[in-house]
Amino acid sequence: MEKNIVLVGFMGTGKSAIGQRLAQRLGMNFVDTDREIEKLTGMTVAEIFRKSGEKRFRSEEKLMAAKLARRQGLVVSCGGGMVLDPDNVKELGRRGVIIRLEANAEDIYRRVMKKRQQRPLLKRGLTLEELRQLMAEREKSYQCADIVINTTSRTIEEIVELILAKLKGDGHENPEG
Repeated sequence: MEKNIVLVGFMGTGKSAIGQRLAQRLGMNFVDTDREIEKLTGMTVAEIFRKSGEKRFRSEEKLMAAKLARRQGLVVSCGGGMVLDPDNVKELGRRGVIIRLEANAEDIYRRVMKKRQQRPLLKRGLTLEELRQLMAEREKSYQCADIVINTTSRTIEEIVELILAKLKGDGHENPEG
């Protein structure tokens, strides 16, 4: 597949786990934008937020989006806030099919609380109600997607199958052939 597959969505929707499996299945390279930013800066996302602030991190995201937009044949897992900047969406969409992964707030909360030390927004003790509010604030930004998949109560394999079927059914290149 020449086009990139760009996974976007709120934290905890499964972008990294699903992206890795999808890339494996399609024989494509997998890129997690947060991990790539960590490699480039030598700091974890949490450290960047703590030492340099969100503005610095968003600047790194912008550079990463532009860099990835020049490549092809990737499955890209975007950090939850990458789509907050319309320029990032434009860059990633140039050579990519944007797929939004979504889930209900309770499912997301359950998933992210297991890894809260790695998530800057959760270290300050985000409640389920605050999570719902943050999801609502970001909703408009996630509407950039070409395809939407709900991950609530689904396995990684079920979600990968749904994505492959949608890619085929929406007139995109045959993802497995």
